[in-house]
Amino acid sequence: MTGYIIRRVLLIIPTLWAIITLNFFIVQAAPGGPVDEMISRMKGINTTATMERITGGAQGEAAKNQINRGAQGLDPEVILEIKKRFGFDKPILARYFDMLSRYVRFDFGDSLFRGRSVVGLIAERLPVSVTIGLWSTLIIYLVSIPLGINKAVKHGSRFDIWSSTAIIIGNSIPTFLFAILLIIFFAGGSYLHIFPLRGLVSNNFRDLPWYGKILDYFWHIALPILAEVIGGFATLTMLTKNCFLDEIQKQYVMTARAKGLTENKILYRHIFRNAMLLIIAGFPSAFISIFFTGSLLIEVIFSLNGLGLLGFESTIQRDYPVMFGTLYMFTLLGLVLNIISDLTYTLVDPRIDFERRLS
Repeated sequence: MTGYIIRRVLLIIPTLWAIITLNFFIVQAAPGGPVDEMISRMKGINTTATMERITGGAQGEAAKNQINRGAQGLDPEVILEIKKRFGFDKPILARYFDMLSRYVRFDFGDSLFRGRSVVGLIAERLPVSVTIGLWSTLIIYLVSIPLGINKAVKHGSRFDIWSSTAIIIGNSIPTFLFAILLIIFFAGGSYLHIFPLRGLVSNNFRDLPWYGKILDYFWHIALPILAEVIGGFATLTMLTKNCFLDEIQKQYVMTARAKGLTENKILYRHIFRNAMLLIIAGFPSAFISIFFTGSLLIEVIFSLNGLGLLGFESTIQRDYPVMFGTLYMFTLLGLVLNIISDLTYTLVDPRIDFERRLS
């Protein structure tokens, strides 16, 4: 198993390289860019402060006069200064290899428009996305797996029918629409104002006692987590049910019953291990989906400054360092979770030996 883990860890390097390389050249070939974005901003801005951030305080006043030319366009020297500031005065291959050399050291540079390091931005936004991703995934698994097992055991019963109906109805409502409904009814939209709408904690969070901080934290995340969880029940519940139904019909279950084992022992000692393999395999993709794709809309609707919103905003602004920095971290996280998933396979079923399969 050790050899398998080492090979998987080493495989992370070429995988990261391929993904970053492909996205780098695709983005470079796309129309627009940070230079065009900054030029567009400057044409509508008449402040010295903006140019001081780009060319330095000594040249700020001169830059202001150049901006005031308006429809005449910007001076070529100003455009050249912008390109130097953003590193676009270098050939594309030079920028590419410079990016690779920095990423090996986890140096993602600075944001082009936020005036902060990418690492600092990721560290600031990470707790929000981790909160949404972990709590949502945990609640979905804790509810869906027992529900799916119960539906499999009581297949065809009234419980199975009405629970399936409720799950289908919940799954048919888009996450963003359900989030808006929660805001309308419970966050001061039109009816009740029970829950807050912004942030993970209140402004007086530091002044609260320890139990008050816990309550305040869950008070703020209640609606975002509920909106995220509703749409995730259906797939996992039905997957769990189908996995257990498939195992229940196999020969070893009939043999166990013939030996006089109770239904609970058969279910949790024999069926559970085999049926849970497919569910465990889907955990990394489920977590990543909730962590980034799913949480993006939730972060926008509930005004939560997470990684999903950061990546979306940086894409719109053509903020390349933030774009590639968040892409790098998400890709790395996904690859690591896949390795953890394989290790969990062996914990659930020791008969699985990835080392022997690769030898």
